[in-house]
Amino acid sequence: MSKFFKYFEYAYLLFAAFFLFEAVRIWNDQRQRAYLFLFFVAIAIFMFFFKRRFRRRYEERNK
Repeated sequence: MSKFFKYFEYAYLLFAAFFLFEAVRIWNDQRQRAYLFLFFVAIAIFMFFFKRRFRRRYEERNK
């Protein structure tokens, strides 16, 4: 089960990369929407580190 969680963590990084790409792509046309995508980038990166820390604690507790 922990392997599933490990792969799911990296999905957050993929989402962050996608949102960053979209923000850069629409920066000149729709600035407000680009800021929203940058907010999503920050949230996705935060979730990556949060889930990673939570998974590692869970694995240490079950050793």
